Amino acid sequence: MIVRIMGEGQLELADSHFTELSELNKLDDELLAEMEGGDEAGFRRTLGALLAAVRREGKPLPEDSLQPSELILPAEDATLDEVRDMLSDDGLIPG
Repeated sequence: MIVRIMGEGQLELADSHFTELSELNKLDDELLAEMEGGDEAGFRRTLGALLAAVRREGKPLPEDSLQPSELILPAEDATLDEVRDMLSDDGLIPG
């Protein structure tokens, strides 16, 4: 799956990183709960951890690559309201 982190670029991650029990989905669930509870500190920590996991597990695509992104994640400095606007019922990561 091609993932874009806004303001950074694209990474390719294996589909196995998006299973129901994966680290990314667990972090996404935490992020959703923190947002719903208005936990700004938890939101910052978990968003950073989610993006760090994507960077660690993903393979960066060349900067001149124009592949369509299947998933778009917010920049690390995105506000709680900006991320809230990006959410689906499942959080940032579908599934």
